[in-house]
Amino acid sequence: MDGVMTDSEQLINEAAIVCLRGYGINPEPSDFLPFTGMGEDHYIGGVARKYGLAYLPEMKAQVYEIYFGLISGRLKAFPGLHDLLRKLKARQIRLAVASCADRVKIEANLKAIEVETAGFQAILAGDEVRNMKPAPDIYLAASEKLGVRPSDCCVIEDSINGIQAAKAAGMRCVAVAQSFPESELLALAPDCVRQGLKDISLADLIS
Repeated sequence: MDGVMTDSEQLINEAAIVCLRGYGINPEPSDFLPFTGMGEDHYIGGVARKYGLAYLPEMKAQVYEIYFGLISGRLKAFPGLHDLLRKLKARQIRLAVASCADRVKIEANLKAIEVETAGFQAILAGDEVRNMKPAPDIYLAASEKLGVRPSDCCVIEDSINGIQAAKAAGMRCVAVAQSFPESELLALAPDCVRQGLKDISLADLIS
């Protein structure tokens, strides 16, 4: 979801920086890149620990409170999302949202970008699996809920951790260079890399 369906990465980054500054540290936006796609506990906690600050669960609640205040009128779907969803639904392709974010954030994001949750056969949140990306848990759980073998699934990913998770799950992976440079994504050998959702064809996903 984050970084794939919507341009939320900049906003959660902004919210996390504001929160952590309140604890006396001054992180840089790039500090969060290694933890992108791993869920907010790792995203916030990894940077906090880098600066010698113990991670507290209430930090995530504070980040979400800031984030929810930022997304109104600012959070947008990436170009091509709604068109791609229409095409997949017309082909009766089973769809899942598999995100390491908490469900409250998933639902807030989908509402903000005007995507109906009813259009998906499964929605998986980070608190429903044991291990976050780059472990394959979230994708294996999604395939199970969809009733589809992992080898018959395709993941659209924007992050390094996400691509590694998709490959570890034994799934086809189409990467979009919306959060990381194309060169960094290619180094992980996804099945293909596209510049954005608008550039993805059905053949990329189901070949």
